[in-house]
Amino acid sequence: MAEEKRKNTFWTFFDNFEGDKVVWMIALLLMLISIVAIFSSTSQLAISQNTSRMAIVTEQIKISLLGLALIVVCYSIRSIGFFRVFSQLGYAISMFFLLILATHKPVGPFKPVFLNKAWRIIQLGNGPQIHVFEIVKVAMVMYLAWAVNAYRNDNFLIANLLGKKHKFWNKPLVKKIVYLYVPIFTVCLGIMVGSLSSTIFIGGIMFVTILIGGISVKELVVPGLVAVGLLLGCIGINAASDKPADQKPFPHIESAINRLSTDSTEKRMEIIRTAPRNSTEFQEALDKLKQPVSAKIAIHEGGLLGKGPGRSTQRYIVPIMFEDYMFSFIVEEYGLFGGLFVIILYISLLARGSIIVRNCDNHFAKTAVAGLVILITGQAMMHIMINCDLGPLTGQTLPLVSHGNSSFLMFSLAFGIILSISKMARRKIAREAQKAAPLVEHKDEVGSRIEDLEMLEDQTIEDQNIE
Repeated sequence: MAEEKRKNTFWTFFDNFEGDKVVWMIALLLMLISIVAIFSSTSQLAISQNTSRMAIVTEQIKISLLGLALIVVCYSIRSIGFFRVFSQLGYAISMFFLLILATHKPVGPFKPVFLNKAWRIIQLGNGPQIHVFEIVKVAMVMYLAWAVNAYRNDNFLIANLLGKKHKFWNKPLVKKIVYLYVPIFTVCLGIMVGSLSSTIFIGGIMFVTILIGGISVKELVVPGLVAVGLLLGCIGINAASDKPADQKPFPHIESAINRLSTDSTEKRMEIIRTAPRNSTEFQEALDKLKQPVSAKIAIHEGGLLGKGPGRSTQRYIVPIMFEDYMFSFIVEEYGLFGGLFVIILYISLLARGSIIVRNCDNHFAKTAVAGLVILITGQAMMHIMINCDLGPLTGQTLPLVSHGNSSFLMFSLAFGIILSISKMARRKIAREAQKAAPLVEHKDEVGSRIEDLEMLEDQTIEDQNIE
């Protein structure tokens, strides 16, 4: 009896999970990789904060447990309607935080923080800090999943109420502009104040989300041209401003353009060769170059098998190795095989996401899962490409691996939503399997018929031999 009870509890524990088990495994493995990698890669962080690596890894374990709890909470939600209702708030939440950053004025306990020459952080009173762009990514994917679904079903409550008095609001184009394009463009303008690269990445994810949701490529041509026009307009506004670079309306546009320019790299190399080593100009040029160069060195030195855990040398050179260059660090310590393992995890998530989407009956669920999976894998691939020197530095972390509380928790939320929706897909698969049950139930009948055919064949052969 005790053995039977053990079988029904411990050994079948994971069988009781309704969500996609592969997605569960991917999330847990990424969290474990994060804890190990953070412990080894945060030497510079420990020195700068006058603390120990053990204290940092303890903090990461706490964040991982909090992220896991967030996944379990979302996974436990059994109604897709819950996500649909709260997704409507995604745009309002995003604009609330972006407006605080744009105005530089606190609202209640939310205080904007100027960090690393940019307005990207909001502090809750004297407590934790929130990276606003990380919230916007997930919030806008969920909002657009709702908006596209509502557009397909003509289920915009406010627009339909206004349409009873003003026929203008009954036009599909008006609803599309108000509920889809205006939110995308206003969010992009809000992000552009703090980061051009984040604007392009998040804007691209938003366009992909509504494309998956059913908006055709032809319909996106005009909005795409408008987006390019807005970008050129912002560049023009910056160029016309006579203020210093850090005081212009969009201060990060020029820095982004400089990153794309090969001339800036050559100028920095010239400064390093000619300027005095104790000058500010020399140090600034060195800081701009040492991070991408050190990332390439880390990948080169990693080889096939890596140097081994705790033996990285580039972590002492790159100040943010544990954030923007986490993949380079993983390759340096665990080699090409370690890097490929991480890539396989993200590719597997993309594959499982496509299976979940195909088995969802709900259009909102399909769009939400597809958007979140593309967000996670897209950011991971961008991070990896930048670490391999295939693009300019954008500051995008490696999802669920890099150090960063806001990023870690928001990607945990994304995994939780995917797992919750995957339960619905698994139920559909189970129903389809049950439909095929009669084939199994009548296996004895089928087997007897096969035996009859074999006996008939043997009798026929005997008759032929007699003749």
